[in-house]
Amino acid sequence: MTNSTLLNAPLRSADVWRGSDMQGEQGWIAQFSNAELNELDNTIKGLATHYENPVGVSHKDFSMPLLEAKFKAIRIELEDGRGFQVLRGLPVERYSLEQSKIMLWALSLLLGSPQEQDRAGNLMHSVVNTGKKVTANSSTRGYETDDELTFHNDGGDAFMLLCLKTAVSGGVSKLVSVSQLFNEILLRDPQLAKVLQEPFYFDTRSQHKDGRQTQASPIMNFFEGKLSALYKRQYIETAQRFPNTPRLTKEQIEAIDLIDELCNDPSIQLSFSMQPGDVQIGNNYSIFHARTKYQDHAEDSLKRHLLRTWITLPNGRSLPPIFAQTREFSTSYTRRLAA
Repeated sequence: MTNSTLLNAPLRSADVWRGSDMQGEQGWIAQFSNAELNELDNTIKGLATHYENPVGVSHKDFSMPLLEAKFKAIRIELEDGRGFQVLRGLPVERYSLEQSKIMLWALSLLLGSPQEQDRAGNLMHSVVNTGKKVTANSSTRGYETDDELTFHNDGGDAFMLLCLKTAVSGGVSKLVSVSQLFNEILLRDPQLAKVLQEPFYFDTRSQHKDGRQTQASPIMNFFEGKLSALYKRQYIETAQRFPNTPRLTKEQIEAIDLIDELCNDPSIQLSFSMQPGDVQIGNNYSIFHARTKYQDHAEDSLKRHLLRTWITLPNGRSLPPIFAQTREFSTSYTRRLAA
């Protein structure tokens, strides 16, 4: 195994894009066809009669050739294209919560292999406001709150979000190209681009498999021709609560300040509101995503609700060895070696 190499030249890959360019190009939004919806409906109803728990379903338990072809193309787009896709038009109002979970699970299996999202081994999470808050001394994670989620990436090669219900207001989704972000940082301050390729310490939120409190990884990792990122500013900052965590340097703070400044540039970020029945899919190495704070409904039955899976892709890139030590990417790293 070799380590990441220092990247000091701008990237020219297909995942370099600006939000201002994407706003006028609608290829990143795709509708489900009626034939695809019928195929999915038959599968959901068939599986629901045999499985109480959706994660008990395997790929061999159903056949959806139309959607199989669609998701094969999406896998290629995630790894060799822009790095994300939004699918629109699932009639989620027709289905119970359990049927919707089967729907997301089946679609996740078409994309790749779902993986655990926490130390308990849960393979699917409800993204809903629980009333908790992320504090320095808690294990609460951002998806359990109605707070703004600043730009970050999730675990696994890719994330998939199925929108069931929206908030009264807010909750706007935002995406940024990591490669575009790196190019902008390199242009402004090459020294900070170098700093971002050196280790930062992250709070694991008590979710690491081996129980460690923190993990160390560069934010930007260039390995075998691909730039792969790991970024959660909030967890970089809460890691500072542990006395054995090295203190952030002035340059490190300047570097993450620049990331946040650039991510919040309207010309760099792509903003859109998810609708019920939307599916958002992103490559976790090449895309940072965010969500604005939202105002929820008072009634529990109406509250904003998304379902989420993390997925290892069969066509996923080679990963830097440092990712083997992270809670987010260790599963995909291990699966890649075993393939």
